[in-house]
Amino acid sequence: MVMFLFLVVALAVVVGAVTLAVVGGGDNAPLPEAAPERLQDSLPPDRPVGRADVDRLRFPLAARGYRMADVDDALGRLAAELDERDARIADLESALAGARAAAAHLSTDKPAPHPEDDQR
Repeated sequence: MVMFLFLVVALAVVVGAVTLAVVGGGDNAPLPEAAPERLQDSLPPDRPVGRADVDRLRFPLAARGYRMADVDDALGRLAAELDERDARIADLESALAGARAAAAHLSTDKPAPHPEDDQR
């Protein structure tokens, strides 16, 4: 019975000492607030986003998964760049269609070569 009481008292002393150390009993101050983890490897602001940038993109974990603001920012940036690329592709496709139409129009306007010109 004495051994049991000794273990209970020793356990209470250890728990109390750990509690004081964590709460800040030594300096009479609470623990400093931890800075929130932020996205460190953000998308490059000075150039278009590439496949390697997206592959390297890692979001910091928060209490319930990922920080919504970081994910929303990254998705917004990717959506804007995809819109720009889609517009550029549409412009290039329309320019190519115009060039093909002009080439087809020129080939129909050319007179056929005369067989006499080949013999001279």
